[in-house]
Amino acid sequence: MTNGNATTGLRDLNVGAPGADQIKGAVSAVYDDVASWSRTGDFWNWGMHDQEMLNELNRLRPGFNAGVSDGFSEQLYYQTLRGLPYSKEEFKTLKVLEVGCGMGEGLNFLTRLVDPARAVGLDISGAAIRRANALLARGDRLAYVEGDAEKLPFEDGEFDLVINVESSHNYPDVDLFFHEVARVLKPGGHFSHIDVFDPASYVRFTKLQQEIADFEWFHERDVTENVKSSIRQRMAPGSFFRKEYARKQMPLRARIIGGIGGSHYAGADFIGHRDALAKVLEFARIRTRSVAEYESYRHHLARRG
Repeated sequence: MTNGNATTGLRDLNVGAPGADQIKGAVSAVYDDVASWSRTGDFWNWGMHDQEMLNELNRLRPGFNAGVSDGFSEQLYYQTLRGLPYSKEEFKTLKVLEVGCGMGEGLNFLTRLVDPARAVGLDISGAAIRRANALLARGDRLAYVEGDAEKLPFEDGEFDLVINVESSHNYPDVDLFFHEVARVLKPGGHFSHIDVFDPASYVRFTKLQQEIADFEWFHERDVTENVKSSIRQRMAPGSFFRKEYARKQMPLRARIIGGIGGSHYAGADFIGHRDALAKVLEFARIRTRSVAEYESYRHHLARRG
């Protein structure tokens, strides 16, 4: 198992990397700030677009996104359930954990689709968790807790399913996270992981798959083009995303970081879109081009042995 100060997420940037506590503190501070200006219904991911999946969602829950979202982030969350060996009735018996739940909208959406026996969302951002509990919690059926992905505050074998959506690339030690997921899963339980990768992080992820004996990895889907389609549609003039971004009551610093029309928040660097403001910020070293280094977005499923 790697030392918490030895890696920076899946990217394994050892040289000059800040310590794990510094990384976690910075991530928490950023998302505390984002929570302060986010609106009800906001998801913190780039989304994906798959017409077949969209049709299926509309059959399961007609008008699921009417007036509240563009539906792309919901599709990304629905992807986490694809390939799992559970029937509709079996989903209702599961205890589900989402690590890196943000403000809880994604887990709330999934619970309304498949109605698990219990669902818990965990995030390092205290502000996000407080908001999730205030707006979305439903007693024992759906609750949110503040916590560390590398030190999950749960008992061994407590959950049947753990999901992780566009989050683990921020973790200082993904090896620790995977071992913690294996610990809190029941034998035979499942882990659904979906995230963005650069070449080095994908190599590291593949290595971890081979090293962690507790997991049997049995599914991989490359959804890169589906995610890029979502980003392109969000970047289009007059899109739902652009309109919502314009209505947000955001501090100036957040608008500067977000770029013109919120392009940075929407993942526009991933499709090679860099507006004039982004170029200025990069030149001034106010913001790096790190997102542009990512080249694929993938969904993986594992079974706990």
